[in-house]
Amino acid sequence: MRCLLFPGQGVQKKGMGAELFGAFPAETALADEILGYSIEELCLRDPDRRLRDTRYVQPAVFFVNALLGVQRIAEEPGGYQYFAGHSLGEYNALVAAEVLDLAAGLRLVKRRAEVMSAITGGGMSAVQGLPVSFVRRALTETGLSKVFVANLNADVQTTIAGDRAEIAVAGKAISALAGARVIPINVSGPFHTPLMEPAAKEFREVLAEVEFGPAKTPVVSGVTGELFDPAEGADLLARQLSAPVEWVKAVTTLRAQGVTEFDEVNGQTLSSLLTRIN
Repeated sequence: MRCLLFPGQGVQKKGMGAELFGAFPAETALADEILGYSIEELCLRDPDRRLRDTRYVQPAVFFVNALLGVQRIAEEPGGYQYFAGHSLGEYNALVAAEVLDLAAGLRLVKRRAEVMSAITGGGMSAVQGLPVSFVRRALTETGLSKVFVANLNADVQTTIAGDRAEIAVAGKAISALAGARVIPINVSGPFHTPLMEPAAKEFREVLAEVEFGPAKTPVVSGVTGELFDPAEGADLLARQLSAPVEWVKAVTTLRAQGVTEFDEVNGQTLSSLLTRIN
């Protein structure tokens, strides 16, 4: 069985989607109407350097992912038995599975980006070369109260997030461990940590008004690492803002369901992690 993967924030780059906007004029016009600006201009030329801003990055990545997904699925109807996405990419998986339509997904992502960008003063760092148990122990031993494990991406690749000053201290402590490499990530928010709870609470009110349809193709949730239940959709997507991304669990679940082949749109970010998940 096969699964199509959708990456999240971080894969953005100027020029992305160049081959898509002309091929999908109606969808591009709809995106412009929902967003209030030209998605094509943002992605191809980025004249105001907005592709560094969460408020613009998330809709841009979502929309390019979505069109690439439409192309891939049209090339092989019925070719994918599962969908999954990392953080923001989970919205693409839900659109691909027809739990949400494209317009609803884009409106949610736009609002998600707005509430997430309102939480500032945070930072994130990728930690490579250590299992998550070592990372958690290091955080406990430093006595820092505002740094958390945010993404469990692979067996020895984790992301930490939290207060900007405490992230710097934690990075130094973890870097001192044998085999560890700590790489700061250029974001301003403590994404996927309890510090995002005010944003999650606000977004939950938005999600309460959304109707989630039945999944035509199963989606695996990055919050639980289990199959996404549309009946719990509002809760899962609200929790996603302040809960860690359980990518290792998600991939483990997909393999247990019989998935042996993974494809990815918009790069190879997630595919490169697969070989590092036992």
